[in-house]
Amino acid sequence: MTTAGRRRTLSPRELTRMRDRVSFVYLERCVVHREDNAITAEDGDGTRYIPGATIGTLLLGPGTTVTQAAMKVLGECGASVVWVGEHGVRFYAAGRGLTTSSRMVEAQAAAWANRQRRLDVARAMYRMRFPDLDVDAFSRQQLLGKESDRVKKCYRAESERTGVTWKGRRYKPGQHDMSDAPNKAITSAAQCLYGVAHTVTVALGCSPGLGFVHSGHDRGFVMDMADLYKVEIGIPVAFDAAAQGDEDVDGLTRRLLRDRINGDGLLERCVRDVRRLLLGDAVGEGGRGGGGPGRTRR
Repeated sequence: MTTAGRRRTLSPRELTRMRDRVSFVYLERCVVHREDNAITAEDGDGTRYIPGATIGTLLLGPGTTVTQAAMKVLGECGASVVWVGEHGVRFYAAGRGLTTSSRMVEAQAAAWANRQRRLDVARAMYRMRFPDLDVDAFSRQQLLGKESDRVKKCYRAESERTGVTWKGRRYKPGQHDMSDAPNKAITSAAQCLYGVAHTVTVALGCSPGLGFVHSGHDRGFVMDMADLYKVEIGIPVAFDAAAQGDEDVDGLTRRLLRDRINGDGLLERCVRDVRRLLLGDAVGEGGRGGGGPGRTRR
């Protein structure tokens, strides 16, 4: 008799076929239903058909109603469903992804519960950000400071590259529409990256809340993973969108980011990074993202 904990662990490609999927689809003010194996989105302009197996994450915005039949096909396809606020900038809840093994969450919990191993994984994440830096020589607080400096430097560089005026990062929950174009775009890009990271986390069977850099938050691990790609992908795309004006900057950010995510293969890359951080799996040829947890220092 096979126990749940001893089931065969599916590979990333078997689990979600990342390379064949659209990273995310955002819907609002429509009824989401099912017709055969397709998801339908019906509003005043008609009905759109979206093959369920092509979706990585379905973002459901305000005014959406989703049927049980639609959720059933999404679950069968292994797509994640996330309920979000207007323009996709608030996270409310997420549906379960498809997984058949507890191997990943057990590895994550074992690393998280051990103080030294938790630090090892956190340092591995910083090595991915700072490949030329001896991160073992710095405290957690010092690394947080270096990360803050790196992000601020990226803001200035992207402002100079795109010609977008930058007055600093300003975000107030519930007042998204009061922000300027670059701040709106940065918030929208961050939420989309959270959606991607959440999709991979849930699809692999990991716990969104057991973070190694972020703690005390129900999506700590999601934030950990999303932050790995913020400077390289999220912020540059946000400034590209802001450079085109303030009109529908949130929608433009999502479209540009979706193209970049799909073009760069970020879903597969995120899978490789999670597996390497938690299991020590070697990154395959063409992989990116730095080293694994490393050895425990004594």
